[in-house]
Amino acid sequence: MTRSVSIFGATGSIGQNTLDLIRRDRASYRIVALTGGRNISQLAQDAIEFGAEIAVTCFEDALPDLRRALAGTSVQVAAGPEALIEAADRPADWTMSAIVGAAGLAPGFHALRHGRTLALANKESLVTAGPLLMAEARAHGARILPVDSEHSAVFQALVGEDIAAVEQVIITASGGALRDWPAERLAKATVKDALAHPNWDMGQRITIDSASMFNKALELIETREFFGVAPEKIGALIHPQSLVHALVGFQDGALMAHIGPHDMRHAIGYALNWPERQNLPVERLNLADIGSLDFAKPDETRFPALRLARDVMQIGGHAGTVFNAAKEVALDHFIAGDIAFTGMSALVEDTLDAISHEIRLHDAINSLETVLETDHLTRVRANQLAKTLQETPV
Repeated sequence: MTRSVSIFGATGSIGQNTLDLIRRDRASYRIVALTGGRNISQLAQDAIEFGAEIAVTCFEDALPDLRRALAGTSVQVAAGPEALIEAADRPADWTMSAIVGAAGLAPGFHALRHGRTLALANKESLVTAGPLLMAEARAHGARILPVDSEHSAVFQALVGEDIAAVEQVIITASGGALRDWPAERLAKATVKDALAHPNWDMGQRITIDSASMFNKALELIETREFFGVAPEKIGALIHPQSLVHALVGFQDGALMAHIGPHDMRHAIGYALNWPERQNLPVERLNLADIGSLDFAKPDETRFPALRLARDVMQIGGHAGTVFNAAKEVALDHFIAGDIAFTGMSALVEDTLDAISHEIRLHDAINSLETVLETDHLTRVRANQLAKTLQETPV
């Protein structure tokens, strides 16, 4: 039976790996919508190859280029936030949510409203609006499957298990490009330094988030929201080999680890084929050749993002929305050279403190509109604070 599929963030690494898997079994899938950013040539090429119904760019000023690239084809074209929503409202059996940042939140909500399977690679959705997203899935009989390798690993380790028997959930981190730098040197780290990831080939923003551990901080919060585990049971370990993706400890002392190659096609393929397992074109590990696996406790003086994530989990409510929005603004300013590498965590912490005096962070979020309002307020405040942050520009 042919399954209909939409991919939001099709031109990024997650989207391209999803299309790679679909390409290997073309007869089993029909592409409804593909969306992307400014890589118009890739978006158009994929839309033509897979016969997509519609191709959408997030940027309205890129629409003329997309129209030209798809002229003479049957592919519909559109641009902008409203077009993304319209694409998410098109019936599809399985939707990949891989748009980076808070921009992926609304399309994911709309996909769930049609009772679909949502493969979630957009961790910001759960960080900013986890309770709302999970409630939306329940209300419409939809299912959310994790695509982050860490959360896919936890999900797989919990198959057939009682969540009440879980004592701890540990997600692993490579430590990023700067994991071996002395703490006193971090303030001088450049964008180029932060992008030199030892294990992964990822986009600019997520690679820098890996170096600062903000990516892992988001994943700690995502673990809390997805699995409902108490914050004090969630932790992280530095694991340079990036082969053990997560561990789940149970009340009988058992510790189940998910081990696999650092290839996102595993987590994507698991979600694409769930509840079955299919043959995937990923490396088969030989543990004898690997020899040893290393683990270390993360130094939170070097990675304050982890401490902030624990604070956010304890507060709940709007805190995740503020944390994510402030993190995105801080990253923008680091990339622009306005603040130092270490200034990102300082800006996020300052913003959390400032917003806590303006709204009741612990109050429950009651609507998507409330999330968007808090997100906007946070970005305004974070940009104001960035101007006064006393850091040496990089």
